Amino acid sequence: MPPKKLIAFGKIGAFGQLTISGEKKEENVTGVGFGKFGKNDEEFVPEPTKDVQEVMGFQGFGCSKAAKNFDLDTLVEQSKQVAKERIHASQKDSPADTDASQSNQDEDSDDDFVGPAPPPLAPLPTAEISERNKPIDKKATQNMKNEAKKQKETGGDEDSDEDVSDDEGDESIEKAIPSSHEINLNHGTRPVTALHIDHSGARLATGSVDYEVRLWDFAGMSSALQSFRTIKPCECHPILDLHYSITGDYILVISGSAQAKVVDRDGFEKAECVKGDQYIADMARTLGHTAGLVAGCWNPRDKTEFLTCSHDGSCRIWNFEDVKQHKGIMKCRSQSGLRAAPTSCTYSRDGHLIASACNDGSIQMWDHRKKFVNTSVLIRNAHEKGTETSSIVFSYDGKNVATRGGDSTLKLWDIRQTKSAVHTATDLYSRFASTDCAFSPNDRLILTGTSFQKGETGGKLVFFDRVSFEKVYDIDIQNAHAVRTIWHPKLNQIVVGAGDGSVRIFYDPVRSHNGAKLCLAKPKKRTRQNEVMSIMRVITPHALPLFREDKPRSTRRAIEKARKDPVLSRQPELPVGSKGSGGRVAASGSTLSSYIVKNLGLATKLDDESDPREAILRHAKEAASNPYWISPAYAKTQPKAIFQSTTTEEEEPEEKRNKTA
Repeated sequence: MPPKKLIAFGKIGAFGQLTISGEKKEENVTGVGFGKFGKNDEEFVPEPTKDVQEVMGFQGFGCSKAAKNFDLDTLVEQSKQVAKERIHASQKDSPADTDASQSNQDEDSDDDFVGPAPPPLAPLPTAEISERNKPIDKKATQNMKNEAKKQKETGGDEDSDEDVSDDEGDESIEKAIPSSHEINLNHGTRPVTALHIDHSGARLATGSVDYEVRLWDFAGMSSALQSFRTIKPCECHPILDLHYSITGDYILVISGSAQAKVVDRDGFEKAECVKGDQYIADMARTLGHTAGLVAGCWNPRDKTEFLTCSHDGSCRIWNFEDVKQHKGIMKCRSQSGLRAAPTSCTYSRDGHLIASACNDGSIQMWDHRKKFVNTSVLIRNAHEKGTETSSIVFSYDGKNVATRGGDSTLKLWDIRQTKSAVHTATDLYSRFASTDCAFSPNDRLILTGTSFQKGETGGKLVFFDRVSFEKVYDIDIQNAHAVRTIWHPKLNQIVVGAGDGSVRIFYDPVRSHNGAKLCLAKPKKRTRQNEVMSIMRVITPHALPLFREDKPRSTRRAIEKARKDPVLSRQPELPVGSKGSGGRVAASGSTLSSYIVKNLGLATKLDDESDPREAILRHAKEAASNPYWISPAYAKTQPKAIFQSTTTEEEEPEEKRNKTA
């Protein structure tokens, strides 16, 4: 054991003699000081102060060179003894706990007890004390264990309890699906092919093949269930996919065009991706997509990054702040090395993987933390070749991937073992290339939609158990196909985009929160009638005629009178009659020339119905006697006209001569 070390507290002065267990010890050890300042201690302390020191029993106020040292072991021993005395005193008050207190004392003696003693224990009944003081019977405990084993083997009460708990678990799976209540939102008459809800669950965005995007606000919507805004962001291109950013500020709009657009939460356009050069074969050398888009989504970790895929065989990463060129590109290749067109794409939950399903039936994944040269996960022949895998989604734990194939199948894959699918569900008919699948918020179920065939009444929303992949539950969609499906984890509501242009929202009044429940509680807004200012008519029979008000008359007679007036009724001019008179043009005749002659050339009215030859010959005598225009000019050179004399008798023609040879 090393010698006990005394601890010095610097230049703190002596506080008298430390009393331990009634004994006085004086230990003066020179401490580590900081020197002296000014005069000596004796000169510095005045005389009255010395008298106070003698009376109070201490020396100095920290000016002494000697420092007091404390022995920690001695202090610990003293505190232990005080604690033991208190425990003994509490045991005298409760004699029934004598044995328990002794055992506690033994344990305390072994360990170093520091601090005050614990509070006294409450007294126990005498029966319990007697049971505790009895020695333990080892044979009885062994017999109890053997009986428990026999009950487990024979399927006794415990097995029955386990069966009940399993049944309750199965019932809880069905009860956990919020399907007791339903509301319908009317988007239009065409199939709803795009659907998404923001992270907070406040707004819903729907898109259709009618080129329209509707925005719904659950908090501001009444029971009339009307959208607050309708936009056409991509003109004449159908809307294929919509996705809210992680902050809910922007919406990514994917249409049939080659350019993706970003709008804010109120529908105003904020950015548009650039279009690539379609004459360049290498997609890495173009700035954007060269063919129609298929799908897209935002990065779940970065609010400025989003992903798009196109029929040009590439998936591109974009930065929202700079959309003039792509940030990264991934080329989808088939097994033969040719170009494969992606049909859907998504991020993993942590944003480390980018997955894409292609039309050759493969599933290709790239690591976001590396260069996009080679795939990190590749599944060939995941679905039937030539079909469109309409959806690919990661589970919440990131271990599994679910794919909805165009070959009427739903498959569950394990990323760590990709040789074969973990589970496969068949006979899930779908008409649309945008039918998707989703995981439940607790990762226990997988749901997808189906389309109805000839002879069926409607599509279905089918739920499968993730572990056994057995069909657990289904919801009928009457007279419509189930195209898009979302199970929002925060709202605990299921939203389905149907093929008849409606959006079905399924919820539970107890387990669901906000969302559709907010708008149903608000009544419809009443349309107010236009306010009409009515003038109060004061009857004053003895007033002067100047100030007397006219009695209100019926407007019917005034309208009939104005109708008869051609000016007030603005009656159009009558058309030209059968004789050529009437109408706008034929004011003086039936031709335009007569109208022009009357208004421009002649002051007198012409009678167009007279013979024009007689009208000309009427001036023949005057023209012969007094020529003015033509005759004087040709008087010298013009030969004299000889006219044939008119005969009344008809001349007989000469006889025809016979032809001679």
